[in-house]
Amino acid sequence: MSNANRIHHVAAGSGPGFWGPGDQIRFILTGAETGGAFFLAEVVAPPGGGPPPHIHDREDETFYLLQETLTIWVGDQTVHASEGDCAYLPRGIVHSFRNTGTENAKMLVTATPAGLEKFFEEAFYPAVEGKQPPPVTPELIARLMAAAPRHGQTILPPPHS
Repeated sequence: MSNANRIHHVAAGSGPGFWGPGDQIRFILTGAETGGAFFLAEVVAPPGGGPPPHIHDREDETFYLLQETLTIWVGDQTVHASEGDCAYLPRGIVHSFRNTGTENAKMLVTATPAGLEKFFEEAFYPAVEGKQPPPVTPELIARLMAAAPRHGQTILPPPHS
């Protein structure tokens, strides 16, 4: 039986975690478990956290917000999302999000098809339980910028506030 035809149970909090600039991602199901169909992760962003604007050339993303509020920018549209809201972000469009609440925002993120997890493994830092996230350093930015083109992504500079 191929791996894609097996049932996969992932215990809460047991997937590998990674820190990026502005959020933490914990893998739930990767392309290895889904036959490449999709990648599912839990993303936690602290207040004010979120990634810089970026474009995925290969994947569509879906965000399902479990707690707090997010402002999501997709192209020229702005969405103010609350707990229980879902947002679909098609590939090829610049997007980003920011936690606009006062507590950690938590959401499930699906990337279709799978593959985006390889970018996070290469560019982000492994998360260590109980430790604070590393600061955003020139080294982290260099890792992101080097890995992005290999994984069909373009990372843009943050908009001026």
